[in-house]
Amino acid sequence: MDIARTPPKRTRRTALIGAGVVGVAVLTAVLMRLDPAVPSIERAAVLIDTVRRGDVVREVRGPGTLVPERIRFITAQASARVERVNTESGQTVQPNAVLLELSNPDLQIQTMQAEQQARQADADLITLATSLRSQVLTQQGTVATTRTLYVSAMQESAAADSLVQRNLISTFEKNNKRAQAEELTTRLRVEQERLALLSAAIDSQIGAQRARVSQLRAIAASQQARLASLSVRAPEGGVLQDLSLQLGQWVPEGTTLAKVVQPGRLKAVLRIPESQAKDVQIGQRASIDTRNGLVAGRVIRKDPSALGGAVTVDVALEGTLPAGAVPDLTVDGTITIETLKNVLYTGRPAQSAGAGSVSLFKVVDGGAAATRVAVDLGRSSVNMIEILRGLEVGEQVIVSDMTPYAASPRIRIR
Repeated sequence: MDIARTPPKRTRRTALIGAGVVGVAVLTAVLMRLDPAVPSIERAAVLIDTVRRGDVVREVRGPGTLVPERIRFITAQASARVERVNTESGQTVQPNAVLLELSNPDLQIQTMQAEQQARQADADLITLATSLRSQVLTQQGTVATTRTLYVSAMQESAAADSLVQRNLISTFEKNNKRAQAEELTTRLRVEQERLALLSAAIDSQIGAQRARVSQLRAIAASQQARLASLSVRAPEGGVLQDLSLQLGQWVPEGTTLAKVVQPGRLKAVLRIPESQAKDVQIGQRASIDTRNGLVAGRVIRKDPSALGGAVTVDVALEGTLPAGAVPDLTVDGTITIETLKNVLYTGRPAQSAGAGSVSLFKVVDGGAAATRVAVDLGRSSVNMIEILRGLEVGEQVIVSDMTPYAASPRIRIR
């Protein structure tokens, strides 16, 4: 038979548990409908600038070094061994001062051989000129003798023509006289042509020998210059740099031995970021910070290509160099591009590479928060950038790096 069961009594504990479960479910639903938490940032951790309107001087800036305007490299004109070092790097040298003494016995022998060949060529020229002149004189004598025989033969031939008419000589003898005259006529013409050829050949043969003499003299002079270059001298006055040779060291031909620089004539070589270098032009004004003063200058050269993300720009220094301005000194240079009249601008954002559209955080709610807005940027300077649209005068934006908050449309400023 069935047994009747009495239902359990509902207690206070059971009611509380049920209410708790319902509350958790409701809270979960509410939380799921809420937006993600707004990130916050300390005011001291960001840089805030105000949008302004006015004139802006466009400038580009880059690091660089001071280098001499005039550098004279000294190279080895012949392979040799270092025998003596008379000066050291950093010393001031006078023009034609002996810096090094080198030696090369083979070069001495080659120089003597070249000089001997040049002297032999001179002697050969004299011998050739004498021989050719003698040949001409001999041929002139032959022509004179042949002309005498020719005149005599012509006279005898004419006399034979007269005598044969008087039957004083035979026709056979007359014909012999005429044949002798014709032969001497031909011989005289041949000898005269030979004399002309000899006379004409004198200039060409002597000219060829003189050219050979000049060539050998030039070779000898070159060898003498190479031999003299073993005594290395300063080509001009200045400060000697990069002389690091040691006694006994073998120096191949063409090796840079040292260089002489003019310490008072320096220029700045700046490395301008390629994104800013497009506006740099020859003749623009510049200011060079040597850490011990500012020096005015102007752009005199710009590389046509970029290297390592920067373009090299040379700046001629026009002002008086401050104390301590020496070659290879690290400097900072600022080049003035142009002046923008009555433009809207603010501080240059850290994440901006130049003109284009970017997202910036605009300060709202009296400085308690910042929201992301799209801003179109124009021409830029070192610290300032033109605003084309997206912001108004008096508004404030965060210009420091906000990359960690790239996915946040709003942040709270504490």
